[in-house]
Amino acid sequence: MNNKTTYSSIIKQEAKRLGFDFCGISKAEFLEKEAPRLEKWLNEKKHGKMEYMENHFDKRLNPTLLVDGAKSVVSLLYNYYPEQKQHPDSPKISKYAYGIDYHDVIKDKLKEFLFTLKEKIGDINGRAFVDSAPVLDKAWAKKSGLGWIGKNANLINKKQGSFFLLPN
Repeated sequence: MNNKTTYSSIIKQEAKRLGFDFCGISKAEFLEKEAPRLEKWLNEKKHGKMEYMENHFDKRLNPTLLVDGAKSVVSLLYNYYPEQKQHPDSPKISKYAYGIDYHDVIKDKLKEFLFTLKEKIGDINGRAFVDSAPVLDKAWAKKSGLGWIGKNANLINKKQGSFFLLPN
């Protein structure tokens, strides 16, 4: 087995151990197909009041500008469907907002993920993102084979639908 296959196996096993439902790996390169779509979307002001989406256009499309020496992008899917139900009389909130802030939960898992990968693989230069960097997470998840982008603009996974978060 070559290093690439071995490393992919280690990455996917560690993702599963930490509770991620799916893990995909894609080559870190410029997202050529997404560039004109992103530019058109921004020019048409479809990002509304999210002005930050106009920042770091090149970094959104090229992960090697975010992480020096990046060779791969690891995309993970984490199911956020809660086991508990909201009380019928309580104000309605999104299911991903139940319980502990998902940013904290997933960031801790990603820190452990990177630490373990460094132990098992060696010197890797990686960064963990949970809504904290200009990353086109759905595009990377699609590119890594985790699903497709639906008419609702969400990534849809064949086995799980779209009820998950997309950390990178």
